[in-house]
Amino acid sequence: MGAFAQAQEPAGAAPPPASYTVQAGTRIPLGLINSVSTKHSSPGDPIYLETVFPIVIDGHIVIPPGSWVTGTVTEVKRPGRLKGRGELYVRFDTITLPNGVTRDFRSRLGSVDARGDERLDKKEGVVQSDSNKGGDAKVIGETTATGAGLGAIVGSSSGHAGLGAGAGAAAGAVAGLAGVLLTRGPDAVLAKGSTVDMVLDRPLTFTAAEVPFTTTAGSGNFSSAEGPVSNKTNSGANPGRRLPF
Repeated sequence: MGAFAQAQEPAGAAPPPASYTVQAGTRIPLGLINSVSTKHSSPGDPIYLETVFPIVIDGHIVIPPGSWVTGTVTEVKRPGRLKGRGELYVRFDTITLPNGVTRDFRSRLGSVDARGDERLDKKEGVVQSDSNKGGDAKVIGETTATGAGLGAIVGSSSGHAGLGAGAGAAAGAVAGLAGVLLTRGPDAVLAKGSTVDMVLDRPLTFTAAEVPFTTTAGSGNFSSAEGPVSNKTNSGANPGRRLPF
């Protein structure tokens, strides 16, 4: 019996670790299960995510895909009407493995692969929307040109085409500027299905009994819906009809 045991466990073989530690600074890829935005979210709102890639230590799966992460929207800043980007601050709070083992922590965003035009300010850890400065200039330019054309038509009927074009251009510019002033810039959106990296701010330690995982199959809940279209203003829309909320 003793000889048989020796054959199964050769002398000198290293015993399996009693615990596994995911070190601070580890990046954990996540997919969003719900959407948050500067338009519809408020400080304190929850954000739900799911791990999409396994975290492996010493050849052992410690955090499998399909683990749940919860976070909190900590600050929301709506975009301005003439300048200023929408800003969305998010904090990660807990991770729950598929077997129910949970750890509390505080963590930040490391990268964002959003489905719109958002970008991450890594220094501040804030998701920012597109500024849409080009879209505002285009709206003013288009309304100016339209006004000039209409003014020229009206002016030509009275023999003053040049004056009519100038007056129409001025009126069109005013209308375009008014539309821009009444319209906020694009909101920052983290849509369902977007992927982000969470960067741990502290080590997470699990005992071997807490992480008996041998498969990397996730549920894929985060990817069951398409993201929104671009946040940029639709150039074909009438700017005067989109009012702030």
